[in-house]
Amino acid sequence: MPFATAPDGANIYYERHGDGPTILFVHGSGGHHAAWWQQVAALRDRFTVVTVDLRGFGRSDSSMPEFDGQDFPGDLIAVLDAEDLRDVLLVGQSIGAVAALKAALKRPDRVRGVALGHSLGGLSHPELTALVDADRAEAVRLPVLDRLLSKRFQEQEPARTFLFQQMGTFNVAKMADLRNLAVDGPTIDDIVASGVSVTFLAGEADAVLSVATVRRAHELVKGSHLVVVPGAPHSMYWESPDLYNAAVSAFRESL
Repeated sequence: MPFATAPDGANIYYERHGDGPTILFVHGSGGHHAAWWQQVAALRDRFTVVTVDLRGFGRSDSSMPEFDGQDFPGDLIAVLDAEDLRDVLLVGQSIGAVAALKAALKRPDRVRGVALGHSLGGLSHPELTALVDADRAEAVRLPVLDRLLSKRFQEQEPARTFLFQQMGTFNVAKMADLRNLAVDGPTIDDIVASGVSVTFLAGEADAVLSVATVRRAHELVKGSHLVVVPGAPHSMYWESPDLYNAAVSAFRESL
């Protein structure tokens, strides 16, 4: 079981599968490395697929009393350095996209592109912050599971729905623990100046972050790309893996 050592000494668990151009997946608040089972199995024949547990999640160090989101980018960079990975595509899911974008901006020598899945990556911009807040105000009216998976999927796929719920029970860190996740940007200028290629990966039926908000972010970040997957919910990687994997593969191949 490989572990990388973060700058503060925390042990960060990761896995490496396959061979070829590298895609590193970063989970969201209810996930860990195993959440990517439908991506690893589908993509490892063409790509090097790396999965990571941020601190407080899965098998990574969970001994600290609090989990500060400002430490997450360092967790990812520790894995990039441990495996000497370069020209990497970082794919972040929801809060994982914030960590992925910040890691990319810190180490553009190792990261070629970032896919922001159902997230603006913590982008600091007054107009976008207001749009995100409005989306969240609507989302909190729904039960948590309905924010993440469609009703149709829950009814037709009860086993995969149950497994999805079980994934989060292996984590020590909870959403409420992730302090400072989006503090200190980045700004649009930070992203453009970095030269890192950014793709916004949105689900048409995302109940947490609307397509309109993501589209506006894409318009503001010059040079960024936008992929909107028809009918996909917030947890597209789980519910619609074929569409999700196709979008990620196309971005990786375009770099």
